[in-house]
Amino acid sequence: MRELVYTGFMSLDGVVDSPGGGPGEEHRSGGWVFKDIEFLPEAFALKGEELADTTALMFGRRSYEAFAPTWRESEDHAAYKELPKYVVSSSLSDDALVGGWGPTTILRTTDDVAQLKKTDGGAIFIHGSAELARRLSDAGLIDRYHLLVFPVLLGGGKSVFSTADKEKQVLKLRESEAYPNGIVKMVYEVG
Repeated sequence: MRELVYTGFMSLDGVVDSPGGGPGEEHRSGGWVFKDIEFLPEAFALKGEELADTTALMFGRRSYEAFAPTWRESEDHAAYKELPKYVVSSSLSDDALVGGWGPTTILRTTDDVAQLKKTDGGAIFIHGSAELARRLSDAGLIDRYHLLVFPVLLGGGKSVFSTADKEKQVLKLRESEAYPNGIVKMVYEVG
């Protein structure tokens, strides 16, 4: 069984919307990861550590459309270039896939994701894609959360966590670390 891991930057009030402020990110405070908070490389070490575990990437349609053209050319994301990618979308067409960025498969439903998890292989990391992460969490398909929580309150925007009235979930803290610039790393395993 493959693990499905959500990884992301989050504000203290739970917003994951537009952390980088690049194309396709419309939040009024877009780019909040890089504004007003001192950059400390050690606070971002989690992103490098994830590379060793990442065997595939998963995106929702909007995150794929925002990331694929940029990450394909990015030196910072070169290690992702040839990894398999999965895009969960009921509307994306095959001819809309970005070429030159490794093999990409469109999954149409949450059931398709559940079937993918049953295959052989390592961890699949979800980047961005808050709406997808909520849907997969509600379906009980997320196995782990890797979060870098920033000391900012954004007051509104997309959250990775559902507001649906559902049963309580208790997560197990696997790892945490606080940094002098106020960022807190939290790695949680789901039930």
